[in-house]
Amino acid sequence: MNRIQTIDSHTGGEPTRVIIKGGPDLGTNNLAVRLDNFRNHHDGYRRAILCEPRGSDVMVGALLCKPVDPSCIAGVIFFNNVGYLGMCGHGTIGLAVTLGHLGMITKGNHNLETPIGKINFNFDGFNTVSLENVPSYRLAKNVSVNVEGLGSISGDVAWGGNWFFLVNEHQENLNPANTSRLTNVAQRIQSALRQQGITGINNAEIDHIELFGTPQNPNNHSRNFVLCPGGAYDRSPCGTGTSAKIACLASDGKLQPGEVWRQESIIGSVFEASFRLQGDLVLPRISGSAFITAETTNLIDDADPFAWGIPS
Repeated sequence: MNRIQTIDSHTGGEPTRVIIKGGPDLGTNNLAVRLDNFRNHHDGYRRAILCEPRGSDVMVGALLCKPVDPSCIAGVIFFNNVGYLGMCGHGTIGLAVTLGHLGMITKGNHNLETPIGKINFNFDGFNTVSLENVPSYRLAKNVSVNVEGLGSISGDVAWGGNWFFLVNEHQENLNPANTSRLTNVAQRIQSALRQQGITGINNAEIDHIELFGTPQNPNNHSRNFVLCPGGAYDRSPCGTGTSAKIACLASDGKLQPGEVWRQESIIGSVFEASFRLQGDLVLPRISGSAFITAETTNLIDDADPFAWGIPS
């Protein structure tokens, strides 16, 4: 019987499950190569940890890895119910708090290695983490897409560690009671983007849809609803999605370096975001809190027909 040890946390309501022991041996190459190894040869671990009967479509997984870069405290590969993520903002916050829980880090600044680059974060020693994300940018502004049942919808295509379609003008009510409708609308937008050949760089699929609206709390600047790959919506304000938003605001001159943007999620949790410029690059900084919810040993019994998960 295989045993996989995990630690669960949530960041603004969005869960992260970190594999700390018993995961696949991916070798010692760089994280991008190890991610390909994970995807092509060890995908059963992803399904076992995140899919039913142990997991759910909402949860994001993180495989703790030994870093190549000696300046990094750890390496990580993020994944979800249907595949793999280059970067995950809420997951990085959850992973940092998990590393603190394990005694692997103390209060201060640390580097984390991901498949798309090195991430710096600051841990307060308790539950709050501030991370500087990868360079983020808007690829295209006011892109129109004809969506079944909705007509023409315009949005921005932007990168924040994942590809996003950001929609500011719409007729939807961003309320938790309306998440089924919002999920359906976002899925229709995503389908239309795919059918009409609207992509990120190198024909990368735009696999996150983000709708914006008026916040419920007047101390915040915006409320969002984010559809993630696999059909689940983000309970947190979404770190990579907020980074994409920051890049668009910076490009439009609506947010200045160091100025704080408070992004509210569909359930009311908040990330504080700002950015600095490195030449022409926008480097977003995202701050949020995570809390440990469980320490678990997952048992993989090969006699169990669903030992390695029920694919989503």
